Amino acid sequence: MAESSTRTVERALVLLGAVCDAGSIPLADAARETGLSASTALRLLRTLEGTGFVRRDAAGAYRPGLRVVQLGVQALAHESLVSLAEPALERLVALTGESAYLSVPSHDGEGIYLAMREGTHSVRHASWVGRSIPLDGTAVGAVLRGEEPAAGFVVVRNGIEADITAIAAPVSPGGQVVAAISVVIPSYRITPAGTRRIGALVAAEADALLAHIPSAPAGQDLTGEPA
Repeated sequence: MAESSTRTVERALVLLGAVCDAGSIPLADAARETGLSASTALRLLRTLEGTGFVRRDAAGAYRPGLRVVQLGVQALAHESLVSLAEPALERLVALTGESAYLSVPSHDGEGIYLAMREGTHSVRHASWVGRSIPLDGTAVGAVLRGEEPAAGFVVVRNGIEADITAIAAPVSPGGQVVAAISVVIPSYRITPAGTRRIGALVAAEADALLAHIPSAPAGQDLTGEPA
């Protein structure tokens, strides 16, 4: 007799929880920890993989997928980091007219746009909240990887999108980079002097945010997950 849809969902959620708790787990261990047969665990993991909730790494182990990260971003929309950063993003929009973002590292080696305030210009960068961003070749990626900007901010033109300039600064309580604040600008609208002015504003807001964020315990990020 085929298992009920409710039972299938329950097993899939338990299995997804095991993957998220472990961070990386082989099929045999996932089956053992959830009390499922290897064939059932494999079937459910393949379904979760197909929908983006888990992914397989190079060693064949299962890890949380981008969809889990995206849902986590949405769930965090009212949590402390976003709440603390909202005034900074609003001030940057008021001072520059450009779209401002808060980004954090994700578990898959990329970054995630966690929150934003849309700019006031008629031509402006639209919301990318919940979308991933590569660390290579981007201003946000540079600061999330811990690259120390000499001026306090990083500028990248034509990183993800052509004719777009991004300016980012790190939020690093206790020297640990936990987030980035950035402004995204159509390149035709930015001058070298404007870049320096906006960069200084972004860096100042990132620094001011540090006063409100406690340093994470060693080995953890601000959400309590292993760093």
